[in-house]
Amino acid sequence: MSSLWWSLRLRREAASVPLARQLLLSSMASAGVDPDVAYDMCLALSEACANAVEHGSAAGDLGGAYRVSAYLEGNRCRIEVADTGPGFPAGYDPRCGNEAESGRGLYLIESLADHVRFRNRSGRGGAVVSFDKVLDRRDGHLMTAS
Repeated sequence: MSSLWWSLRLRREAASVPLARQLLLSSMASAGVDPDVAYDMCLALSEACANAVEHGSAAGDLGGAYRVSAYLEGNRCRIEVADTGPGFPAGYDPRCGNEAESGRGLYLIESLADHVRFRNRSGRGGAVVSFDKVLDRRDGHLMTAS
């Protein structure tokens, strides 16, 4: 069984979102993931990254960074986006956000992925959005290590 893992530390700038998305798309194409599934995961990643860019720093700090990690192992892809912002408010439930003015990105992530977890980072502050999906691979396409 082959696996692929990468992690990026990105600036909280809008230009970082397509970079993360392209790296995930390329990784999934190399692994032979069905293009429709890859597109869904890239859309979910874009939403998570956009949230980190918009909300991911403490007290109005315009600089800073956020982290994106991707794991492709066997027939599963797991994505994690972590920032250093204030985190989710106490009692926050993204499942209620489909009709709100904000929070639709988290609702979309939940709609596209098989399993989603929204949590606050303990101790250091910030939010973590992690999600995974069972992958459909094209027949006969195996991921190989280089």
